[in-house]
Amino acid sequence: MSLSSQDISKVANLSRLAIDDNLANDYAKDIGKILSMMDILAQVDTTDVKPLTNVHDGVQVLRPDVVDLNGLAVNRELNQAIAPAVQDGLYLVPQVIE
Repeated sequence: MSLSSQDISKVANLSRLAIDDNLANDYAKDIGKILSMMDILAQVDTTDVKPLTNVHDGVQVLRPDVVDLNGLAVNRELNQAIAPAVQDGLYLVPQVIE
């Protein structure tokens, strides 16, 4: 697949970019080279190749998903003592949507 400088200028116009004709020619050549490489890669037989899920051999060890307060209990009254407005154990905030 090859691109012309008119194709590049059209895409640039749709993208609201200002590109002069010389630059459009250079872009058309460069993008043409990239598309040629993609055509070559598309011809490679990958039937026995497994998808790559991670480039690293290691596996990330995750911690268990359990609640651990280390013996500390949450003291709601103490935390809400500095709040500007509280009602029934909930923080009250100003209305932002009418």
